[in-house]
Amino acid sequence: MKTIKFLIIISLLAFSFAAFAQNVIEGTVYEKVNGKEQPLPGVNVYWKIANVGTVTDEHGHYSIELHPTYKCLVFSFVGYENDTVHHMATPQHYDHVMSSPLTLSEVEVAARQKAQYVSALEPHHVEHITGEALRRCACCSLAESFETNASVDVAYADAVTGAKQIELLGLSGLYTQMMTENMPNFRGLASAFGLGYVPGTWLHGISVSKGTSSVRNGYESISGQINVDFKEPQEDHAEKVFVNGFVNTMAMTELNFHTRVNVGERDGLLLLGHVGFNPMKMDGNGDGFMDDPVTKQYSAFLRYNHPNTGHFGCKLGVKALKEERMSGQLEGPYGIGINTERYEAFAKTGFIFDRPETSLGIQQQFTYHKLNSYFGHSDYDATQLSYYANLLFDSYIVNDHHKYSVGASYSYDRYNEDQNFLPVTQDAVPNQRVEQVPGVFAEYVFSDDHHWTAIAGFRADYNSFYDRLFYTPRLHVRFRGHDELAIRVSAGKGYRSPNVLAENSTMLASSRAILFLETPKMEEAWNFGVNLSKHFDVGEKELQLLVDAYRTDFVNQIVLDRDANAHQIRIYNLNGKSFSNCAQIQLDYELFKNFDVSAAFRYTDVKMTINDTLREKPFVNRYKGLLTLSYAPGTWQFDLVTQFNGDCRIPDLSGNATAVANGQNLERSPFYVIMNAQVTKKFGEHWQLYFGGENLTNYKQSHPLVAASEPFGPDFDAAMVWGPLSGIRGYLGFRFQIK
Repeated sequence: MKTIKFLIIISLLAFSFAAFAQNVIEGTVYEKVNGKEQPLPGVNVYWKIANVGTVTDEHGHYSIELHPTYKCLVFSFVGYENDTVHHMATPQHYDHVMSSPLTLSEVEVAARQKAQYVSALEPHHVEHITGEALRRCACCSLAESFETNASVDVAYADAVTGAKQIELLGLSGLYTQMMTENMPNFRGLASAFGLGYVPGTWLHGISVSKGTSSVRNGYESISGQINVDFKEPQEDHAEKVFVNGFVNTMAMTELNFHTRVNVGERDGLLLLGHVGFNPMKMDGNGDGFMDDPVTKQYSAFLRYNHPNTGHFGCKLGVKALKEERMSGQLEGPYGIGINTERYEAFAKTGFIFDRPETSLGIQQQFTYHKLNSYFGHSDYDATQLSYYANLLFDSYIVNDHHKYSVGASYSYDRYNEDQNFLPVTQDAVPNQRVEQVPGVFAEYVFSDDHHWTAIAGFRADYNSFYDRLFYTPRLHVRFRGHDELAIRVSAGKGYRSPNVLAENSTMLASSRAILFLETPKMEEAWNFGVNLSKHFDVGEKELQLLVDAYRTDFVNQIVLDRDANAHQIRIYNLNGKSFSNCAQIQLDYELFKNFDVSAAFRYTDVKMTINDTLREKPFVNRYKGLLTLSYAPGTWQFDLVTQFNGDCRIPDLSGNATAVANGQNLERSPFYVIMNAQVTKKFGEHWQLYFGGENLTNYKQSHPLVAASEPFGPDFDAAMVWGPLSGIRGYLGFRFQIK
């Protein structure tokens, strides 16, 4: 216990790896909108004669290394002529304003912030979702932040709790490493409801990476990685005062705010707050159960930034959340209650050395999560105490063509679970579990400053709970031609330590018996991917083409078998094959001035061995299409998102007498379409009003609950969800800001 206390104290004192080296040019790129300068993400910044460089991040910031023979720095962005700055030969801070909007045939092409973009200059294939995209829909929480993204799906986990889960490459979000500012988060007890813990107005941007990621961030990324960037206490990052109010036709109400305070010349404090209520008990489909849970949520986030000034910088933060969630029958004995308390603290420190490109960083995070819940007669109470630390050292070998990173990490997780639904003889899952994972890693980066970049990483970790030493190799290669063509290939392995009850607590919303046929083992899989990005000039506009294909092969996977018996969930380790094949194509184009169009199509083939038979994994849509339209003339903005959802396999319910009698024993779900629309109006510099509608096609899954009239009977099942649970909904909101 003394060791844990010592680690917690240390975690509150330090964190973060280095921001920029001394032998660089760094700064922020801006565009002028209505006479005011705004940071511009997605700008290509590169040396003219070498065609090598970087891209501005979500905050418009860039950092590019100096080279003795390079002098001309180019700033390139769609809708602007390329700006070339000469005589850039010394390390410095240089802010640049894109000053020359492109004029074609006396028609000016005005640029605005991209909602989503993929840069050809980055070695990894990363889809950046900017604040512009987050404002195009009713982004109440992180769960609603992927509506305009073609790669990530979000769906309800069941028909009663309101829990949402993501899906990437056709695989559950459990196989996607969730990060907040490059630290693992939303693991364990937060898996079921974590997407609802982050208010959308707190977000500055989201980065989505498919396939295995860098070994610097751990071994858990299998299908991909999602990194969330919060707003920070900087003038070009967060408003001095911001307030957002929201209400929909179901009386769901939210109030979000943040305020920024300068501390001295460079330091800053930012306080973010959130209050949300969903007070109405509604039963639109007449099954006797609430369509949405009644919820209350309060959360706050206080963060402090001390930017790098010479050789040291740090970021500190604390978060707190309390949520009450109630659902079940409107008039009946069956109820569901889920009460959550969650506290987080993080610290990041970075140290810059005199040697160029050399730095030391420390990342640390402490989390405490308490859950008290009941599902009818089934009780599940649990606590999770977690600590994470990551030490990184960056430098180079001989010259900046050969860079490397080495480091060490440590994670600690303690789970205490109390439940009454497993058989007394069940010992596959202990009530108390302590897991410690120390690890070391190394990563080498080669770049020829012209076309090729290669990243090779390797890490070794030891898991105390499984008493296992395991190794994680990963490789990423990127080729970039002079014709704006970028090809990337990746290969690597990923692992995860399953916490079956904590991660799947919503399976208790059913009368099915939960049976562990064997003790769960660590999950592991190989992932292979290739993607291509290409820019074309079409009708004096730029069209971006994105194509990718990924294959995931599992060595071991935890199977939740709902097919073998309609009254059981059998849990066991994979005995056979399990794989996912996913291919996607996307086109982004500005059809005419201020009118953006994005169209995407994805095909997914996911199979796993269930009950000794290789078959299609349930609840995975075989294909999906996405069409987004955005038009912003002047102070107005109109956005429309249309999702085309293909069919999926539904678990076998032939053994459920009620499902058979009511025609609910479907083999596959039907094709359906969902449309969301929003209109935004700006009033001066401070006010915005927005209103819109969700699920405008009013499509709903009919009878999502099996045996709803007898929730304590053997046939009750709330987990057979494959489509929307609610019909059309309208909403209205406002934003007030002082920059």
